[in-house]
Amino acid sequence: MMYRITKEFHFSASHQLKDLPADHQCARLHGHNYIVVVELSGETLNEHGFVRDYAELSPLKHYIDDELDHRHLNDVLGDDHVTAERLAKHFYDWCKARLPETSAVRVSETPKTWAEYRP
Repeated sequence: MMYRITKEFHFSASHQLKDLPADHQCARLHGHNYIVVVELSGETLNEHGFVRDYAELSPLKHYIDDELDHRHLNDVLGDDHVTAERLAKHFYDWCKARLPETSAVRVSETPKTWAEYRP
């Protein structure tokens, strides 16, 4: 049996995929209202009946608000290839280093698109 919890975070930021053909819409500077969903999993629950207390995910909210919200992601992350897929991996790595129960991260750029990183 595996327990899973998720928490959703929102931020707005710009990016540009500079290696795409000039006529591709994502080659232009543009922005998204991102949604990030972090999933934590565990085979057992702690003494309080949690996989992890949701309050313990507040450092991710602070990181997003302080470092990414309303910024140009290419500059912040030092990467010309800031895709939803790479953002999912970035958030996974950030969370896994702090929350060992992290099992997956999903990132949405639009209401109809999602990218997921799950090792």
